[in-house]
Amino acid sequence: MSKQTGFFGHPGGLSTLFFTEMWERFSYYGMRAILILFMTTETAREGLGLDTATAGAVYGLYTAGVYLLTLPGGWLADNIFGQRKAIWYGGICIMIGHLILAIPGSPSIFFLGLAFVAMGTGLLKPNISTIVGDLYPEGGARRDAGFSVFYMGINLGSILGQIIVPLLAEKVNWHLGFGMAAVGMLIGLIQYRLTQHQLGNIGIVPKAKEPDELLGGLVPKSNRGISIIFALGVVGLLAILQMTNVINITTATGIAQSVGVLIVAVTLSYFAYILLAGGLTLPEKKRVAIIFLLFVGAAIFWSGFEQAGSSLNLFARDHTNRVLFGWELPAGWLQSVNPVMIVIFAPVIGALWVRLATRNMNPSTPLKFGIGLILLGLGFFVMVFAARIVTTGDKVGMFWLVLTYFLHSIGELTLSPVGLSATTKLSPKRYVGQMMGIWFVGAALGNLIAGLFAGNFDEENVQQMPDLFMSVVLISVGAGIIFLLVSPLTKKWIGEMK
Repeated sequence: MSKQTGFFGHPGGLSTLFFTEMWERFSYYGMRAILILFMTTETAREGLGLDTATAGAVYGLYTAGVYLLTLPGGWLADNIFGQRKAIWYGGICIMIGHLILAIPGSPSIFFLGLAFVAMGTGLLKPNISTIVGDLYPEGGARRDAGFSVFYMGINLGSILGQIIVPLLAEKVNWHLGFGMAAVGMLIGLIQYRLTQHQLGNIGIVPKAKEPDELLGGLVPKSNRGISIIFALGVVGLLAILQMTNVINITTATGIAQSVGVLIVAVTLSYFAYILLAGGLTLPEKKRVAIIFLLFVGAAIFWSGFEQAGSSLNLFARDHTNRVLFGWELPAGWLQSVNPVMIVIFAPVIGALWVRLATRNMNPSTPLKFGIGLILLGLGFFVMVFAARIVTTGDKVGMFWLVLTYFLHSIGELTLSPVGLSATTKLSPKRYVGQMMGIWFVGAALGNLIAGLFAGNFDEENVQQMPDLFMSVVLISVGAGIIFLLVSPLTKKWIGEMK
């Protein structure tokens, strides 16, 4: 590993990864802040002019695809490229995607750009985090601190991207905004190339010794027959749903629904296999069952939280008074509230858990999940009242969305980092990588649902909005209460693990 230090007392290589991730997040979140707005804007104003249902489905497919592609992205790095090259190639794909999006043209050109960005992110994101961990082979608190610094880079890039890109896109030209996202990724690539020597030999050699291992160990070689049966079963299920008109894969919404079915079917099959034929002891089975519970909770949480870029973004554009000192703020600017809140309150929440732990009062992981889900529901409860004002024909102030994003951000801090940590601790050692992949699949499912939900917004029928937001309240709060109720049982199943 690199022996150089100097980046807040951490290995010099951390600065390389910090700024690479910062600019990648600048491009990703900057584009995310304008994506559904661009798709639903009339073509006369240089948008695609898609209906809300189609735009929501495309948004959900794209954001879900980003997370799903981390699985093959990790496999390619482990078996073929190595982490260093995977990051480089991923960044190039992202930049090319944004450049394609910057070219005015048909929807097919636009979708091609989205595909490049999704593929590039799938290559870059999981592997840059892997190298961060490799900088600290000794583990311990210093490694945790390193990830905290790295996480700050993520949020700094998110803040900058969601301020600069929407400003250019909404006030000047949509395609200029997409082009600015490409510039951000270009800056990240340049600094990565110039400073990667600080990483030493980390990430150059592929980690896997068996190049034909599937998905970085997601499916063991000896069980490929079972994986083929799973795949055929999923294809058969999709065919049945298509023939019975439950889904229609000839439309964007139908494709999104089909992908949702695929994710659920594969995940359930995987957990069933692990629990029934994975060679686990009874305590390990109980912990895997808890991981499944956390997967469900995370999927529900992200399905609401990720509406920041879909339904809540549309609400900001169409129903929120964004005039401040005589100037109308870009709708995408409100997307920056979340990362600002994370930067401010992450140290506070982290210190709270430490203080409670010293008093033997630290809540269990399921209890924290319950709190996070209830906070998510409370955020949408705020939106119920905001939507009721809209039904009278008035626009609402920005405070409603700011308060919602505040509640969602605190909920994220009680759920997301806790879930990541718990997954690594609860997983049987031989399945840790697979379980981390499943965690990202939960995020993918949540993003997909968020996009499909946004498609239910009908601008001709604003009277439906309070009920739509209330449905999210009932689901998230209900799920949160369930997590609170089962936390005593799961605490026993976790046992003495800390």
